[in-house]
Amino acid sequence: MNILQPIGHYVLKFFKSVGRLVLFTFTTLSHCVRPPFYPRAILRQMVEIGYFSLPVVGLTTIFAGMVLALQSYTGFSRFSAEGAIANVVVLSITRELGPVLAGLMVTGRIGASMAAELGTMRVTEQVDALTTLSTNPFKYLVVPRIIAGVTMLPLLVLVGDIIGVLGGYLVAVYQLGFNASNYIQSTWEFMENMDVISGLVKAAVFGFIITLMGCYHGYSSKGGAQGVGKATTDAVVSASILVLCFNYLLTMMFFDK
Repeated sequence: MNILQPIGHYVLKFFKSVGRLVLFTFTTLSHCVRPPFYPRAILRQMVEIGYFSLPVVGLTTIFAGMVLALQSYTGFSRFSAEGAIANVVVLSITRELGPVLAGLMVTGRIGASMAAELGTMRVTEQVDALTTLSTNPFKYLVVPRIIAGVTMLPLLVLVGDIIGVLGGYLVAVYQLGFNASNYIQSTWEFMENMDVISGLVKAAVFGFIITLMGCYHGYSSKGGAQGVGKATTDAVVSASILVLCFNYLLTMMFFDK
């Protein structure tokens, strides 16, 4: 009995948290399609998520492409298959590394920022003040972040894909001695539209997850500064795990035979 009691407590607590998250998600989605909207708030979040995250995503993807080219050369040279390096780099970057790395980088930068900002507003009763001023907090605080995340992540990933493939090109041509024209031709001929589209769809889903987790944990925080810190940690951890889980599910949906 003493063993089952804490297990039951944690199970009930888990389902209670899931229920709150589901209600928060449906409430957010319903406000996303109903006016009024706040274009300035949406534009401000787009700049924050898209423009200011670009250096982090660019640096991550270019080094990922460079390392991928080096490691592929090391492995493929054992089978005299060095010519497949361009194919492996473009396939890995567009399908997996670009969306996942961008998702995780934006989770660390934006998810934590959103949770801390909304959490601070919640514990200092600024969210309640918005309600007093007849402004719906969901429409003013949550919806602009969700819309910006869903629209900006695919653009970030598209730029990251180009930079990542460029990183592989630089290593292959200037370090490994590949012919530049042949490398570009091999990359272009091997890449398919579905490789890029699947990555962009993943990015949109990741953008929704990251902003939803940041807003949910920040909006639900309580207990002063300690509660805000816990909300920030929970937002980053939960969003990172969900990004990796949904990456597998979406990959299976697009490419499972």
